[in-house]
Amino acid sequence: MEKSFGLIFFIKKPKTATVSQYFVYMRITTNASYCDVSTKMKWDPTKWNAQAGRAEGRTEAAKTLNSYLDVLQRKVYDIRKRLADRDDPVTAENIKALLQGDEIKRKKYMLLEIFQQHNDQMTALVGQEFSRKTLERYQTAFRHIRAFLQWKYKIDDIDITELNYEFVTEYEFWLKSVRKCSHNPAIKYIANFRKIVNRCLRNGWLQKDPFVGFKMTKKEVERTALTEFELEAISALTFKAERLRLVRDIFLFSCYTGLAYVDVAKSKRSEVFIGVDGEQWLLSKRQKTDISARIPLLPPALKILEQYNGHPQCQHQDRLLPVLSNQKTNAYLKEIADQAGITKNLTFHIARHTFATTVTLSNGVPIETVSKMLGHRNLRTTQQYAKILDRKVSEDMMKLKGKFK
Repeated sequence: MEKSFGLIFFIKKPKTATVSQYFVYMRITTNASYCDVSTKMKWDPTKWNAQAGRAEGRTEAAKTLNSYLDVLQRKVYDIRKRLADRDDPVTAENIKALLQGDEIKRKKYMLLEIFQQHNDQMTALVGQEFSRKTLERYQTAFRHIRAFLQWKYKIDDIDITELNYEFVTEYEFWLKSVRKCSHNPAIKYIANFRKIVNRCLRNGWLQKDPFVGFKMTKKEVERTALTEFELEAISALTFKAERLRLVRDIFLFSCYTGLAYVDVAKSKRSEVFIGVDGEQWLLSKRQKTDISARIPLLPPALKILEQYNGHPQCQHQDRLLPVLSNQKTNAYLKEIADQAGITKNLTFHIARHTFATTVTLSNGVPIETVSKMLGHRNLRTTQQYAKILDRKVSEDMMKLKGKFK
């Protein structure tokens, strides 16, 4: 992007011969970089006004030269405007090339090459600045862009200067129609793509943002949580299969702590400590946000921990609980839901919603406290989880009715 521009005419003495007239040159300067262009004209240095950059005198020769220089100057400004209108880099070299009838030389920056470089850098920082899940999401977004280029343009890569609003909207259409993504997941993949575009804009490789005018608003999602009755129904179940009892207990532990699956899986027994109130707390660092959360352990959560004190993984591997794989856990939760008579699509993440609503907010815990325990960066995120149940609304309104009575 052009930040400064300058244009002057000057005369230059030849190096090899002593002559009475010097060649007139034009110097084009952009962003502290310049190039000199010969006008092919000569002039007497004693009759040259260096400050004005023009020939002195009223002779016909002086008028002819100055008129020619004026024409050259107008051409340069016209070329400068043409480059800007085409979103091409406005550089001294490009102006000189077009002035001399040559094609402009521009390094090509290819979208998938830049995307892959971004992902390679992210791979090197997994565990420091990024989680493995974040990397996997960008790798999937990379594959989606590659497949879209094949589907739409039958090409393996694309010059970033060809990105425009139409490209973005067609990519959204492809995600929803071909990949069958619902609205919010599609917007997430577009946001991953937009990060790459922003990198190109900041580096000056791309002059115009193709996302201008494109709306990336997500649709509000109804957060599912278990009611108190459903929570008790799951707690009361007895199982013949040890695998179901284990998954049920770990799920309930998350309902009473608000931990996501990945955070329960990586938590250690050594992270349980005595808090300021003399009770047992759990120190957890959220893998998704890298934010530490200190969670006071409620009696149901402590009871579950005690049940697994003697488990080999807890004793010898410092595991908080013997967590199964995410795939198996969610599969077994479907069986548990059937036995408890729960028709909701029971997944492990519902436990986190249940903690936010049924266990804490519905029992009068302030949303600021809940946000802290959930490890959220801001209150707005917690408000998305915090669906106030009808029972809490009823209790609050009963208090208000009492005042009117």
